[in-house]
Amino acid sequence: MRRMLLGAGLALSLVAAGCASATPTDRATPTGPASASPPLASRQDPEQARRTLDSLRKVDDLPLYEMTYVGGYDPTVGTDARPDTGPFGCSLFAASGDPARPLFARNFDWDANPAMVLRTDPPDGYASVSLVDLSYLGVGPDPTGDRRLLDAPLLPFDGMNERGLAVGLAADDTATAKPVPGRPTVGSVRILRLVLDRAATVDEAVALFGRHNLDFDGGPPLHYLLADAGGRSAVVEFVDGTMRVQRGQGRWQALTNVPVVDVPEQQRRRDHRYGVLAAALDAADGRVDPAAALRLLDQVRQGHTRWSVTYGLRDGEVRLVTVAGGGQERRYRLPIS
Repeated sequence: MRRMLLGAGLALSLVAAGCASATPTDRATPTGPASASPPLASRQDPEQARRTLDSLRKVDDLPLYEMTYVGGYDPTVGTDARPDTGPFGCSLFAASGDPARPLFARNFDWDANPAMVLRTDPPDGYASVSLVDLSYLGVGPDPTGDRRLLDAPLLPFDGMNERGLAVGLAADDTATAKPVPGRPTVGSVRILRLVLDRAATVDEAVALFGRHNLDFDGGPPLHYLLADAGGRSAVVEFVDGTMRVQRGQGRWQALTNVPVVDVPEQQRRRDHRYGVLAAALDAADGRVDPAAALRLLDQVRQGHTRWSVTYGLRDGEVRLVTVAGGGQERRYRLPIS
């Protein structure tokens, strides 16, 4: 679990894609670059915290930043994303038609807030690369030196870990989650951190979801797509308060903002973005490389695209394009075990 995460390099010039818009609130109010509020998640010593903050680098004008988190954190505490109106949108798919190159791809649309590529390697979990919307930490346009960045592990909106497990979220207005007595409660976004840190396969991730209550009051109602290096995938939804799982049966599985569990495929395809993804993935028999995946994400772009990203579940390659990044593709490498 102690693996080195390599940095980013500029690559091909591509066009990005996206999901939906809204106005998230209930974030901490920025009070300057050195907030008096101590970070909730950090279990770092002062030197580890300094190295983490010193690793922050701006890479484009979204603005997009990248940072390497050094040391440990508690993934179960505090902060969650709470939008005021409107849902998270998003378009996601897992493609396993080429068994040697399974891939996970997603568009994220939201307000034009600062975002960050976060590299983590906790002492008690798997290394991962994830994407974070910094506004939920209360961080302003220039986050340099802001200790609230030390809570960034709590809010991954998508990501992949060193075992080749990827996870992403999308809004599901119909989702309701009733608490089960005796289970710990975690926020609807923060559950992604637990998955990335603790699950190596889709089966393990589904089991982890099943061991927790999700707090949709402390965050938006969501459903989730999971995929792993073995080509397996699953959608996790909450139907009438109960967790339900739809496992991938073919060479691809897609998710937008329409329910999947027990919904006939033709009905799902009435959703424009789902229909576009399904038709293209059918035609390709689920065999798409990262460049083709980014082109497909571009076809389902909406008006508030933040980023488009692909995760290579066996080769560990992450390809990212942001809407304000001049169309440049950035690549990261996560050694896969």
